[in-house]
Amino acid sequence: MAWETSGWQPARAEVNDVLVQESRRAFMSRVYGWMFAGLAVTGLVALFTASSPQTVMQVAQFRWVLFIAQIGLVFALSGLASRLSGAVAGALFVAYSVLTGLTFSVLFYIYTSGSIANAFLLAAGTFGAMSAFATITKKDLSGWSTFLFMGLIGVLIASVVQIFWPSPMLNFVVGCAGVIVFAGLTAYDTQKLREMHAASGYSSAAALSIVGALTLYLDFINLFLSLLRLFGDRRR
Repeated sequence: MAWETSGWQPARAEVNDVLVQESRRAFMSRVYGWMFAGLAVTGLVALFTASSPQTVMQVAQFRWVLFIAQIGLVFALSGLASRLSGAVAGALFVAYSVLTGLTFSVLFYIYTSGSIANAFLLAAGTFGAMSAFATITKKDLSGWSTFLFMGLIGVLIASVVQIFWPSPMLNFVVGCAGVIVFAGLTAYDTQKLREMHAASGYSSAAALSIVGALTLYLDFINLFLSLLRLFGDRRR
């Protein structure tokens, strides 16, 4: 009997591995689904708002209020994820996507529509490549965390400096650094989300998927903005 029982172990382990893989695929599919939905909302809101110069002027006037509201939503969604229902988490994520769309409407008055589209396509290709790399590679990317964190801090500080003391050279440097940092974060966060899912006991909670979507959404839009800094054609 002992021999028969042990004979079941490989089969049982194989079944468990299949279930884990299926759970992981389902989780990441929900993450990407929410992320793409958020990007779609942001794009539609930005286009609709940009069609009204008066509305864009109001957005520009209250940009700091919108920025603070965005920061608040990110902290609320990330910090309270374990206590939120899927419906509430989804509503917060959609609200954040709408606010981002409002602020992005200003971009259509700074850059040409063609260069915005090109930056978006470049961001999509880079994001897809880095996310695929993180999924396929057997390498542990946790060692990137210190470099990426320091790079992120540097980009944030330089971006604030750029607001008050505009400089074409600094803008170029921030753009290059941003592409490297947020491309790296895309890969790092993709792998980190898979680990987070495992640490949750392969939970299928909707709030967990939405927090993951927010993480990748932030990587994508910051990658897009960095590419726009580098390759965007400004309106005359």
